[in-house]
Amino acid sequence: MSKIIGAETTTKVEAQSRGKMIAYWTVTLLLAAAVMLSGIGQLMQIGGNTELVTNLGYPLYVLTILGIWKVLGAIAVVVPGFPRLKEWVHSGIFFLMTGAALSHVFANDYGDYGFYIILPLSYAALNFASWALRPKSRML
Repeated sequence: MSKIIGAETTTKVEAQSRGKMIAYWTVTLLLAAAVMLSGIGQLMQIGGNTELVTNLGYPLYVLTILGIWKVLGAIAVVVPGFPRLKEWVHSGIFFLMTGAALSHVFANDYGDYGFYIILPLSYAALNFASWALRPKSRML
């Protein structure tokens, strides 16, 4: 009887562990794709990025800086190894996205239905979920 109970417990733990891993990779890949596409858009200065930055009062070269950081960060989040770098990337994404939302708030530039605040905060939440779900192999 104890062997059956032990096997059931092991199966439940493996299923939870597998479910957490699927959730981690789903959230992390969504985050990486969003950050990568955003970074590429900023580097190419397409999709209204130029107007968005100038409306906030920032110089255009900020797009190049943010674009490079975002592309490198998206790569770093998904490659294996480098747990300390991943911690820095998650911190950077959090500060970048909350800073973007606050920049829009301070500039009274909310977008339609608060889109300019909601979008970066949703990326920050995705980032937090990715960080919280990360497996032990990606922790310090």
